[in-house]
Amino acid sequence: MSSFGLDARETRILKALKTPEKIQHFIDNEVAYNKEPDGDTIRSPRRVLRDRVAHCIEGALLAAAALRVHGVPPLLLDMEAVHDDDHVLAIFKQRGHWGAIAKSNFSGLRFREPVYRNLRELAMSYFEHYYNLARERTLRSYSRPVNLKRFDSIGWMTTEEDLWVIAEYLTEIPHTILLRNGAGRRMTRVDKRLFEAGLSGSA
Repeated sequence: MSSFGLDARETRILKALKTPEKIQHFIDNEVAYNKEPDGDTIRSPRRVLRDRVAHCIEGALLAAAALRVHGVPPLLLDMEAVHDDDHVLAIFKQRGHWGAIAKSNFSGLRFREPVYRNLRELAMSYFEHYYNLARERTLRSYSRPVNLKRFDSIGWMTTEEDLWVIAEYLTEIPHTILLRNGAGRRMTRVDKRLFEAGLSGSA
């Protein structure tokens, strides 16, 4: 199987992550949360493995690279929010159902088992856990899957350059709206218990 430009050490690390669960465990426990704003750095998987630090999109890129090493398409999905940051997932399909791997400072915005019949179901599974510090539920839409193979020409898995081009592409493509008929204006705030539970994942 192609190494995709990875060196022997990088390939060995990613090949050891044989399941989505192992990839998520590695991202949670071996990679610190990058507290820089998402626009300051967008490291390639090579840089994340070297620096052992990542924020949301950097973690998703690493997860997609690990999936690809095991023959799974490297797919990202972008979720858009209001009064909040977007969130990027590495998504995968098993037995016809979608799951996700993610890096987040909020405990409820990480892994999803592959039990969701479509991408809307997967995106909505994040809804109750997607809130800002004002306790507003902020998730509003999600993108189509983006296969990172389209960025092979810039060496997205190994480049030393920041990958702003991928972030820009994710924000520019059409997104599917989750809430209609003014539903977003009628929601209550997240209660204190859920809010504090989510923050238990903060670095």
